[in-house]
Amino acid sequence: MTTATRATIYFEPELHRALRLKAALTHRSASEIVNEALKQALSEDHEDLAAFEVREAEPTLSYEALLKDLKANGAI
Repeated sequence: MTTATRATIYFEPELHRALRLKAALTHRSASEIVNEALKQALSEDHEDLAAFEVREAEPTLSYEALLKDLKANGAI
């Protein structure tokens, strides 16, 4: 089991109210809910960075070149 680190976080009143209600309705602590949300956000960031890395080698196409290509292929 890991030990938790205490932190002070300031919530907007409406968000704090929603957090407390969600905690009560789900029988979970506010800390559990916040930790889960942060883990999810960080995981999404990790996935985004991995996708950027994969696409880094893709050739770039200017907007003007894209329009020219679309016109040449009869798309516009």
